[in-house]
Amino acid sequence: MKKIIVSLIVGILTAAHIQAQNSDNTRAQWISGELCNSATNTWLIYRKTVHIDNIPRSLIANIAADSKYWLWINGQMVVFEGGLKRTPSPYDTYYDPVEIAPFLQIGENTIAVLVWHFGKSGFSHNNSGLAAFFFEATSPEINILSDDSWESDVYTAYQNTMTPPNPNWRLAESNILFDARKEKLGWNLPGYRGVIPKAIVVSEVGVSPFGKLIKRPIPLWKDYGLRPYISIRYSANKDTVYCRLPYNCQITPYLKVEAPAGKKINIRTDNYCGGSEYNVRAEYITRNGLQEYESYGWMNGHEVQYIIPKGVKIVSLKFRETGYNTEISGNFYCNDPFLNELWKRSARTLYITMRDNYMDCPDRERAQWWGDEVNELGEAFYALSPSSYQLALKGVYELINWQKPNGIFFSPIPGNRRELPLQTLATIGWYGFYTLAFYSGDNSFIPDIYDRIHRYLHEVWKINEKGLVIERKGDWNWGDWGENIDMGVLTNCWYYLALKAEREFARQLGKSSDVEEISSLMRGIEKEFDSEFWTGTCYRSPLYTHATDDRAQAMAVVSGLASSDKYPQLLEIFKNEYHASPYMEKYVLEALFIMNEPSFALYRMKKRYSKMLSYKDYTTLFEGWGIGQEGFGGGTINHAWSGGPLTLLSQKVCGITPITPGFKVIRVAPQMGDLTNASATIETIAGKVQVVLKRKKNQIHMSLCIPDGITIEVPYTKDKIKILNSGRHNLTISNSNN
Repeated sequence: MKKIIVSLIVGILTAAHIQAQNSDNTRAQWISGELCNSATNTWLIYRKTVHIDNIPRSLIANIAADSKYWLWINGQMVVFEGGLKRTPSPYDTYYDPVEIAPFLQIGENTIAVLVWHFGKSGFSHNNSGLAAFFFEATSPEINILSDDSWESDVYTAYQNTMTPPNPNWRLAESNILFDARKEKLGWNLPGYRGVIPKAIVVSEVGVSPFGKLIKRPIPLWKDYGLRPYISIRYSANKDTVYCRLPYNCQITPYLKVEAPAGKKINIRTDNYCGGSEYNVRAEYITRNGLQEYESYGWMNGHEVQYIIPKGVKIVSLKFRETGYNTEISGNFYCNDPFLNELWKRSARTLYITMRDNYMDCPDRERAQWWGDEVNELGEAFYALSPSSYQLALKGVYELINWQKPNGIFFSPIPGNRRELPLQTLATIGWYGFYTLAFYSGDNSFIPDIYDRIHRYLHEVWKINEKGLVIERKGDWNWGDWGENIDMGVLTNCWYYLALKAEREFARQLGKSSDVEEISSLMRGIEKEFDSEFWTGTCYRSPLYTHATDDRAQAMAVVSGLASSDKYPQLLEIFKNEYHASPYMEKYVLEALFIMNEPSFALYRMKKRYSKMLSYKDYTTLFEGWGIGQEGFGGGTINHAWSGGPLTLLSQKVCGITPITPGFKVIRVAPQMGDLTNASATIETIAGKVQVVLKRKKNQIHMSLCIPDGITIEVPYTKDKIKILNSGRHNLTISNSNN
């Protein structure tokens, strides 16, 4: 990764590793349509004809919009949904670098762009208040710059839907109605004869309301193309068509129909009301004759529903899946079909909660809650290809850049603006920032974030006279969904893990005085933790009066504050207390593996997830353990924080754990429990690592496939370690530690 460049904007770090476009070195400007008033859910079209005598081997166009754009060159679609929601900082805007040379031709070239201006903020978008577009493509012989030589107009065929309900207030996106009677047929193709007014310049680059242009840090979306649905069925009265998708995915629906003018077709998914709140939907008003349409606002669900009025003949119905450009390249398989399905649904849920940012869910909020993202980024290393790392890194810089003047972090940005203290500690700590740096092998962002997190941990948080951290309410003192949450124990564990990560960062940066300060704080917590919280049978805050919290016991174990002599008593608690939501259950299960109780860990995993997996029509995991009242927080059916078992099945059951940054050295120490066979594949930067295990009594037969650049250490016996390098290896190890 390129060396990170830091710039300050009104005291806020500009996104790292992202090159800023400066108004001093470009003549391109932000442009809009003369009749545009930047209302909510405004759509604009742009056209430019340019003459080119010589086509360069490469020509990068820097493109930005508030909020999204679709690009055609010479009638060929080049970008399907470009642009990122405005979140790099409170002031700035992302731009896309797009290679356009392959789409150019000698002579006349037509550039056409459709822009969707959200026109409102949400939990993951900061509205500039101005519908506008920016384009800059330059070479020694070519200068294509957005200015008043372009054409632009408000595209009035796009409107708001006629009747409620509208998407809930957390979403920046609106419902989309397209009135084909107002369609400008062929506006995006060469030779269009219609009249489009001249564009107007509405802003220079580098100033408010768009600020600096920050290079897009993640890939453009993967476009799977238009495809037929898996199956189609009709309602009893034939007015609704139910179109099954292959799995819960991000899609744009397509139709081709023959109809008279003025018929309204409603389009939505079965996830239209996601987590008790309304998601997006679409409407289409027909023109006369044969026509086709694709609604560009992405939806998600397992099924698309078209409500078709009488007089409309369906010719074809299809969908286009798009999503974050990564692959589900990891896998897990064992002799227990339940665990295989759980891993599969976890991976699918992870992927559907990735787009502009890691999301809690793709329906109710599409928001970058960091409690969710901590679990998600950990899963990505075991399920996805390395391009996924960039989405977590994007989130890191956004969190840092939005830090409040008083040192507090909040999420999701930009929409919530409330601090959840324990989520923040999880984020900047061992399972968040540290895991991202260590597992990816890229610690280049640490110098940019260190002072910010140091201030948060040592100025915002306070230590009492005993050496323990004092609980903070913040704006929402949230520890988990559910009941029986012991915040005192949880706060000290999460704070300790945050210090543990900060100490590693300080060592990397050579900050020896900070290392000693942090170590002293950690020793204080270690010294007083048991005397304050251990009752002789469990961990409990002095003023906590409810049922023993399984989460609190788990965090004591995973933080290392609980000594191993307490494991037998803690095991009894884990056998009897079941309070954690899927978010915190990951840490309960991890604690059991740390305690060397893999059989019970797998038993509890199956017990907890059995109801969720009993819904056979779903391919994703829920926010809570069930639907409705058991859903927690509204109860979405696609919440990636529930996928913690994915990490543990690959990391603990198959034993694949990095012991040096970037998985360059991996320890493979399986904890198979009662399983007789298990296998896992992960993709690292160096290539794919595969582990295949077969257990017979007290031995595990192991087959390994190791790429160049990776070393694997296997505990051969209790006292010996086998060192393996690239190639295929077969060996048998003792199962005595399992």
